[in-house]
Amino acid sequence: MPFEPEGSRSFDVLVVGAGPAGLAATVRASGEGRKVGLVDDNPDLGGQIWRGERPKPGNPEAASWFRKVREADFEALPGTRVVGPAGPNALLAESGGRAVELRYRALVLATGARELFLPFPGWTLPNVVGAGGLQALVKSGLPIEGKSVVVAGSGPLLLAVGALLKKKGAVVRAIAEQAPMGRLVRFGLGLWSEPARLRQALRLRLDLGGVPYRAGCWPVEALGDDTVRSVRLTDGRSTWSVNCDYLACGFGLVPNLELPTILGCETRDGASVVDDWERTTVPEVYCAGESAGIGGLEAALLEGQVAGLAAAGKGDEARSLFRARDRAGRFARSLGRTFALRDELKYLARPDTIVCRCEDVTAGALAGRTSWVDAKLQTRCGMGPCQGRICGAAAGFLYGWPRGSIRPPLFPVGVACLGSELSAVSGQRSAGEEM
Repeated sequence: MPFEPEGSRSFDVLVVGAGPAGLAATVRASGEGRKVGLVDDNPDLGGQIWRGERPKPGNPEAASWFRKVREADFEALPGTRVVGPAGPNALLAESGGRAVELRYRALVLATGARELFLPFPGWTLPNVVGAGGLQALVKSGLPIEGKSVVVAGSGPLLLAVGALLKKKGAVVRAIAEQAPMGRLVRFGLGLWSEPARLRQALRLRLDLGGVPYRAGCWPVEALGDDTVRSVRLTDGRSTWSVNCDYLACGFGLVPNLELPTILGCETRDGASVVDDWERTTVPEVYCAGESAGIGGLEAALLEGQVAGLAAAGKGDEARSLFRARDRAGRFARSLGRTFALRDELKYLARPDTIVCRCEDVTAGALAGRTSWVDAKLQTRCGMGPCQGRICGAAAGFLYGWPRGSIRPPLFPVGVACLGSELSAVSGQRSAGEEM
């Protein structure tokens, strides 16, 4: 039986992901009669960083790009989740419980990144959440005024989260950054050649006035009963406790590579491999933003523009952005060196500390396992609803295990959509057999 999804769309350029990179790609690809589509599983545009800002952007850059989005000619498909391939130059997606086939001539993947969570005793307690996760909850209306919060982990996101929480009335007890002070000082000195970034950093520090900031400091245990009550922090020499209602904890970002991988795009060092035009190793598939390597907002916007222009056949315009894009990439690599994770974080988990939350697999159960596949076969680690997105990244850091193969569907889907996917696979096999 041939694959007949309930709906289908065809585009010259299809962009997956409506964060900054995806928006930039969409804007630059549109025009001149090209049919451009933008798909995202969220109900609105903006991704994590610009979540909820489209009606009234909170900064000039977001306002500028949302204005360009309003003026661009494209079809938006919010609330649409891509679950796998549907044959050559086609993706299968689910929207409102219905299967949708998305056809394209060129595809731009701007799938972003997610937070890296590392296990330590108590990290599964209620109100121990990701730093970016708490940021998103507060932006969506979570009341935080008067609540005590400790922000811990690594990366510039900690400062942004702390500033937002303070602005919303939270009592930010501490920001604990695991990177040592020496690295942070060298990084700060380098900002003198980047005036815009220096102003941004100074503004954040001003917004965080009165909030204790500890470098070379990380959490070792969250304590509480029905919810977190305090967190134990260490600087490697001494340990102390800080009372809190929330512990916002994240150790950087991990690119979302499931869709690029399942489409056959080569990955290296935890990112999609791309050329100067943001092309992947698969013809007519491009990748931009964090899925092509963690680089921050400026790099994501520039990579998105290059990818969108290249996908739309506007090579000369894309080439004009190479120098700015490459400079942003150098800054991103400097960020990576500054906030590289320390080895001490590999040894926080005790034998009874859960590593895989979906399947309740402990660090003790993973002792002696030799690979990600071995861990899955022997313990079911990574076989729960998140499909290893959380524990897989943690295991990569803790044990050096590369992720195994990715199989569709990429997310849990309804039976109707799954049936469409099976029909698509069956149809492809039948066509191959006939040939």
